[in-house]
Amino acid sequence: MTFKPLKLALLTASLMASFAGFAGDLVINTDASDPAPKAAFEALVKGFEKANPDVKVKLNTFDHEGYKTSIRNFLTAEAPDLATWYAGNRMAPFVNAGLFEDVSDVWAKEGLNDSFKSAAASMTMNGKKWGLPYTYYQWGVYYRKDVFAKLKIAEPKTWEELLKACETLKANKVTPFAIGTKATWTTGGWFDYLNMRVNGYEFHMDLTAGKVPYTDKRVEAVFDKWDQLTKPGYYLANHASYQWQEALPAFVKGEAAMYLMGNFAVAPMKEAGLKEEQLGFMQFPEITKGLPKAEDAPTDTIHIPAKAKNKVDARRFLAYMAKPEVQSEVNTILGQLPVNKNAKMPEDTYLKAGFTMLSNAYALGQFYDRDAPAEMAKAGMDGFQQYMLKPGERGAMLKRLEQVRQRVYK
Repeated sequence: MTFKPLKLALLTASLMASFAGFAGDLVINTDASDPAPKAAFEALVKGFEKANPDVKVKLNTFDHEGYKTSIRNFLTAEAPDLATWYAGNRMAPFVNAGLFEDVSDVWAKEGLNDSFKSAAASMTMNGKKWGLPYTYYQWGVYYRKDVFAKLKIAEPKTWEELLKACETLKANKVTPFAIGTKATWTTGGWFDYLNMRVNGYEFHMDLTAGKVPYTDKRVEAVFDKWDQLTKPGYYLANHASYQWQEALPAFVKGEAAMYLMGNFAVAPMKEAGLKEEQLGFMQFPEITKGLPKAEDAPTDTIHIPAKAKNKVDARRFLAYMAKPEVQSEVNTILGQLPVNKNAKMPEDTYLKAGFTMLSNAYALGQFYDRDAPAEMAKAGMDGFQQYMLKPGERGAMLKRLEQVRQRVYK
């Protein structure tokens, strides 16, 4: 009779051990298929497993386009424990569908509301946090310091100073702004910054979420400011004929003095021959006085699916990934910026400037084609290009965008 309880005890112990092994498996799905992101995630997993030897991580890597389709499927069926995605309105459909887990508890426990302050708004919906940001990069105005110095132009801090700089440049036969709009996404950066500087972050998010008509007078006010650049001819001529890279030679030769672009443009600028002493970076100037400055900073994020099996260890992974030293290591490999403001300052001159700017930003936009749904984004950016070519047609263009908005956001 004493044999059976012993067998039962051994069986119970075996089952518990099996369950513990299962609980210690952590499945992560990512779209980190490019070399740098792949290396960054492999280093991240290695570091986490070393710090948490009781957890075994399985990393599934998809290509970018395949992931966009796959995530919609696996979140509703065989959900992993963690999945990468994007901040802001791009995560909204999954939050609204109940497919992402509320991780406000992780933010509170790890003190992330302060260390991730600039990114907090873009991770918040309905007063709750829905994931963790781990990398981003800055947008801003890159400018020719040598051209500015030659013409005695100080770095513009306000819209009026920017217009004065443009006037001086144009008078000296230098195009104020390089841009290529053949691929119309480049116009999205201009609309984002003008709208966030004229009307503020909250209005911009409401507009891209479909809550505001494109015929609203506040949108008209954005184009009133944009007129001050388009109508005097402050952009590169024939910009619709150029991809963004094809507009670089004018900037490199000093024929154009400024370029509103993401930090990914720095490498090709240097490869084309620009020296660091010639290239400056500045924050997009203030337009509405006293309005808190939000920035465009496309942010990659990681989330716990609502149907994840191992949410305990998934939370441990988020806490690990939020650490300043971990964010520094990951972003050194990525060549981008850590979102944790307590992370180590990057060595690169332009990343250093971006780190300071974004760490102190009021909030972060994700870029027009991430913040707006695909159909709205395409119509918007095509419309912005049309406006830049023919500013007088802005009224008809905005009416068309409003028709698209009414259809897209039903």
